[in-house]
Amino acid sequence: MIIKVFKAVWFLSLVATLAIFLYIYASLPADIQLGENSSVTRDTLFYATLGILSVFNALVFAFSKLYNSQAGFFRVWFYGLMTFFNLFLIVSLQFINVYNSQEKYNYDSLGFVIYGSLGMVVLWSSLWPFYSISQRILNKEGI
Repeated sequence: MIIKVFKAVWFLSLVATLAIFLYIYASLPADIQLGENSSVTRDTLFYATLGILSVFNALVFAFSKLYNSQAGFFRVWFYGLMTFFNLFLIVSLQFINVYNSQEKYNYDSLGFVIYGSLGMVVLWSSLWPFYSISQRILNKEGI
């Protein structure tokens, strides 16, 4: 049951990421500034984002074929990881949109959101090794 919930949340995060990305793409200028001295074209950002999004989210389908009914916790963990990756991608695209808008914005308050979403990806990715190590320690049979 829990795997269905995580699968649904992952799918909704994928749809939300695509919708927000297309909305942001429509409002971006032809040359997108990524920093003080770096810029990319709008098409480059479009294809790079779609490539990253499709490769990472296609891994969900690959892992679901490799691990059918076995390793249930791993599949739940992987759906969660892809959900947090999609969230990080949404936050990154929103930052690029805000940075390239002509509005004045206090970027100090946005750093917490960017680093927080990246921190959630790192925290969630560290849960699988801790779980697998704890299962090896707790499932050892006594002498």
